[in-house]
Amino acid sequence: MTPESSLKPSNALNGVHGMHVVSHSPFSFQEIKQHADFNESAYGPSNTGSKQRLIVQKVWHQRPACLRPIHCCRTGDKNIAETVANVLTSLPFIALGLQAPRKNLNCKIYANSLIGVGIASSFYHASRGKLRKYLRWADYTMIATTTVCLSRALRNENPKLLMAASAFFLPIQPVMVSAVHTGMMEVAFAKRAFQDPELRMAHNVHKMSSLLGGALFVADDLLPQTPFLHAGWHLAAAVGVSTLNKLLE
Repeated sequence: MTPESSLKPSNALNGVHGMHVVSHSPFSFQEIKQHADFNESAYGPSNTGSKQRLIVQKVWHQRPACLRPIHCCRTGDKNIAETVANVLTSLPFIALGLQAPRKNLNCKIYANSLIGVGIASSFYHASRGKLRKYLRWADYTMIATTTVCLSRALRNENPKLLMAASAFFLPIQPVMVSAVHTGMMEVAFAKRAFQDPELRMAHNVHKMSSLLGGALFVADDLLPQTPFLHAGWHLAAAVGVSTLNKLLE
């Protein structure tokens, strides 16, 4: 056998399993898939579906916190001192609920929901073990419930679709529900304060406490080792809620 004949490709394997045999070279390798063009022309690129799924999964994993499920965390309760501080700063919500106007049924429901916020927060921060994750859910859900009750107390004619959607998402996405109804409350408060000069002082205090509370809430998540940030957020939120009593009078 001559060197030339040893380099000559054999035709015996041509067409077998879609392979085409070419001359052997230590510096190159070629594989031709005969059915690739057919698949792409008939059905589109074979990996299009997988790419779309990867894109959807990436977007879903990068969704904002309000669309994520609630997980138990230890932020704000790293030691007994912070636990005591968080429980004590939850109690003002009970006092605010007792002092809130009760001029009609919607206002009464809102006032009682504030009491529920104080109780749920106190139990959550005092809890330990497996029960803690359920009380965490109860804490967030009670806050969301209060925002819905406040929205109803401020405006009895809310769209039925909005209220139905809020009731549906309340147990599964309470943070998102809180954000929507808190935004509605802020708009209503600003409009009322613009029309009524007597509400402007309360509205200014509300704005400052809301900005401070938002900053503390973010800092509590970004700086988990900083002590008493969560308790500070409780106090700022309580001041902001106290100004709403003027809005409901």
